[in-house]
Amino acid sequence: MGMTSPAEDGILVLADISGFTAFVTATELEHGPPIIAALLGEIMRQLSPPLEIQEVEGDAVFALGPDRALVPPARLLDVLENAAVAFRNRQRELQADEACSCNACRSVGSLDLKIVAHHGRFLRQMVGDRSQAAGVSVLLAHRLLKNGLTGRRAYILLTDAALRWAGVDPAPAGLIAHTERYEHFGEVRYFVRGFGMAGPEMAPQTPQPSERAGEAVALLP
Repeated sequence: MGMTSPAEDGILVLADISGFTAFVTATELEHGPPIIAALLGEIMRQLSPPLEIQEVEGDAVFALGPDRALVPPARLLDVLENAAVAFRNRQRELQADEACSCNACRSVGSLDLKIVAHHGRFLRQMVGDRSQAAGVSVLLAHRLLKNGLTGRRAYILLTDAALRWAGVDPAPAGLIAHTERYEHFGEVRYFVRGFGMAGPEMAPQTPQPSERAGEAVALLP
């Protein structure tokens, strides 16, 4: 058996680039992946510190940290916003670079970012020579990337547990409540705030009962 550390209470963050598959499959190998790497690098620099980068999962960064990593907890929203701003700024720089006219460099504006934050219990274990986070909270954080927000690609999502831990009042922060039902997890309440869209919104698909009226407040112009 691998070595396992004691369980910890902490924050779990997933920053996922929307439009990744379409972008990579339609762009040149020499330019597409380096652009994704540059954008993920900007996100990672904002998340760590104070959080620790647990893993880079192709189009996503998974970061976590015990409660003591964010003091005060209310810093969580600032950390997530800074990551979103850094992503958007780097994206604009890449888009404005006219040195290359390849598909990758011309279509970087089609990418967007969604960030999910959850607070819960997790443990870290060694699998071979790699550290891995495990537990129900880890599964839920990943599951939340698949949600009923089909009309939005750029947003910050905080679960009710993360919001309560951070002590953030959702209304003044522009966070809109949603409830999603997941198999094995039941109903999960979360709060969403959108930020400036880089490309056209995705067309709504099958309506989800969790969709509520109202648009998220924009963070960026």
